[in-house]
Amino acid sequence: MQDEPPFGSLTYQTGFGNEFTSEAEPGALPEGQNNPQRPPLGLYTEQLSGTAFTVPNARNRRTWLYRIRPSVRHAWRFTEIDSPWIASGPDRDGDPPIGQLRWDPPPFPDEATTFLSGLRTVATNGDVRTQVGMAAHVYMATTSMETTYCYDADGELAILPQEGRLRLHTECGRLDVSPGELAVIPRGMKFRVVLVDERARGYVCENYGTALELPERGPIGANGLANPRDFRHPVAAYEDRDLDGELVVKFDGRLFSCPLDHSPLDVVGWHGNHVPYVYDLSTFNVIGSISFDHPDPSIFTVLTSPSPDPGVANVDVVVFTDRWLVGEHTFRPPWYHSNTMSEFMGIVHGVYDAKEEGFSPGGMSLHNQLFPHGPDHDAWLKATSSDLEPQKLSDTLSFMFETRYPLVPTAYASSIPQLQDDYPTVWHGLERHFERR
Repeated sequence: MQDEPPFGSLTYQTGFGNEFTSEAEPGALPEGQNNPQRPPLGLYTEQLSGTAFTVPNARNRRTWLYRIRPSVRHAWRFTEIDSPWIASGPDRDGDPPIGQLRWDPPPFPDEATTFLSGLRTVATNGDVRTQVGMAAHVYMATTSMETTYCYDADGELAILPQEGRLRLHTECGRLDVSPGELAVIPRGMKFRVVLVDERARGYVCENYGTALELPERGPIGANGLANPRDFRHPVAAYEDRDLDGELVVKFDGRLFSCPLDHSPLDVVGWHGNHVPYVYDLSTFNVIGSISFDHPDPSIFTVLTSPSPDPGVANVDVVVFTDRWLVGEHTFRPPWYHSNTMSEFMGIVHGVYDAKEEGFSPGGMSLHNQLFPHGPDHDAWLKATSSDLEPQKLSDTLSFMFETRYPLVPTAYASSIPQLQDDYPTVWHGLERHFERR
């Protein structure tokens, strides 16, 4: 891991959706005015807007950045990069398979890869140009991004490490994220990724739509699910260094590169709410039934990207973590179902209770809208024959990116040997048990 620059500390602020203020040097932020004629310390004033200026206050996101050099210094000589592994919606490269799909964990590439060069798109939907939908990616990294920086103009990035810790260097400061945590990089924010361990692998949801926010709790009330106090945001920490580097920009579903002569993470102070954050998934307050049956899986929603239709998400980030099962007279795993939402699912660690075999940490599955799915035969047999004592599901962490639009597998995901050709056979043992009375 590269030595840390000395300008700022790895500490955090907590909360979600708040207006934060942070400076790495005393007096970096102006008092009483965002854009004074002469900003303090000889800095430049720059605003990063994550939403249109006039959206309602509750969803308005922007951050004022006070930096050593303005970003326009590197807004020239962009060259398109061939990116065979990264795709965006709409993507129709070939004829992808349909039906219920599942993959074993993709292997690490033979060549050295960073978080950026190790990204592989698994499925997409929607359209980056109309800012609707999402893409599901995996990443496999064996080396850090030392002088390569990037930002995503198409959407925000929700990063779920499965193996290996990451240190995210962003314009707002630094964040550490480990397996079992979720990190979100806002749309348009520059960053680079440093490996804390020898290698790293995980999942990424690229959200083209409305920025992720906490779901409405409805009858649950003021507490439960993901609580705002458990979200961590960075404090200002800047890089003041000259270098021969590269800035990679994802725009319009394509990658572009331009040269750098200095670090773009030179923000000495900032204030705003369009900021990166990390959430420890073990702090998710699981809500469930204490009598019989169990609620819909929407009760496991950590964050949601709303669509124009109330209650129908562009994408939900859903987590299945340690919890007690106590329902009486109840089939406890997820029941068999055909949803109007499409589900991209992965495992961080442990075993998913509805698929105890063949679904491994680092693997993934895709159940598109209105394709039936549910527990495999062994899980059904166990759930219908076991004594219904209180049961603790421990050391388990699975997640789901759930979206209202069909997810189309990429050519990469449709052709790798990790795609399980026999996945649907997990339900072949579900035979007839009907007895006429």
